[in-house]
Amino acid sequence: MYNQFPLAKLKEVETPFYYYNMQLLEDTLGVIKTEADKYGFHIHYAVKANANKRILEKINSFGIGADCVSGNEVSASLNAGFPADKVVFAGVGKADKEIITGLENNIGCFNVESIPELEIINELAEKHGKVANVALRINPNVKANTHHYITTGLEENKFGIYIWDLEKVMDKVDELKNVSFEGIHFHIGSQINDLDSFKQLCTRVNELQEWFAERRAFPRIINVGGGLGIDYEKPDENPMPNFEKFFKIFSDFLELKEGQEVHFELGRSVVCQCGTLMSKVLYVKEGVNTHFAIVDAGMSDLIRPALYQAYHKIENLTSSLEEDKYDVVGPICESSDCFGKAVTLPKTGRGDLIAIRSAGAYGEIMANQYNLRALPKAVYSDEI
Repeated sequence: MYNQFPLAKLKEVETPFYYYNMQLLEDTLGVIKTEADKYGFHIHYAVKANANKRILEKINSFGIGADCVSGNEVSASLNAGFPADKVVFAGVGKADKEIITGLENNIGCFNVESIPELEIINELAEKHGKVANVALRINPNVKANTHHYITTGLEENKFGIYIWDLEKVMDKVDELKNVSFEGIHFHIGSQINDLDSFKQLCTRVNELQEWFAERRAFPRIINVGGGLGIDYEKPDENPMPNFEKFFKIFSDFLELKEGQEVHFELGRSVVCQCGTLMSKVLYVKEGVNTHFAIVDAGMSDLIRPALYQAYHKIENLTSSLEEDKYDVVGPICESSDCFGKAVTLPKTGRGDLIAIRSAGAYGEIMANQYNLRALPKAVYSDEI
């Protein structure tokens, strides 16, 4: 039911634009909340996936928190109504003014990635008469089977505190008077469909729990990050991931101490399938070995295929003729401005409406104005 597009109305909207199925988003949030509540898990939405204000407001309405990686994301979350105590601020390079934004708004927690960052947060907190809650982002050296650009939990990544540095980091935490140790934080990567990776994470967390117990330190919050993948190839068959199985893994394999909370940071799995980039065909160009369907959306509107060689299902919504193969390309003056090669589509012509599916995450938020193109608009299913 989620793949029904109101074509008559959508054809009247100037392309390119993002179309958001708000019913799918609402249903996805309902399943997440139901499955997480079975175990008392706490969910934060990773704002970097999509910071569209209507999307943020809908997510906030389900009592979910916000996971931010910039000061502007913190401000956007607060402006969308997220309670400050449900806002966490991660990121390997927080600027002073961003930290101050978090401090002034009394956000729930800073996820800290180095001793220098700890020291600066402590210094700024002291200046502002605050005590900052901090969680240590630990690099667990767990391999996530995903694209090498979006794995974050290995030793060679820039993210997190190395396990062998934990002793001196905790010594520094004990020394600083304006930070309060609240928990430990992990994130092993993104678009993970092999759930065994999360079992490995649980094992590593359990081992670290023993280390903290021996040190008589108590991490009240165990933040296991996010990373759950979605089905880009069959968005209609799998409009949302198997959240039931995902959360059950952490219930079964995490060994918690009394009083501890488990927190998650879900992004892509929340919003990806509800968003579609809509575009129209400008020209069909005959090549030597292929046809080119040149559309009015480009890598400035959706950069993932150019940046990650990412796959998105492409559909012609307005043609039902016999099929042919096309390279679907945009108008940007870059050879990498290509959404898909040898894509099987109904016979395609000028003016046909093209849907680039599963674009609700890292689509609109990464749009840019290269070639001085306008940023794409957003259209919502409950407003059209």
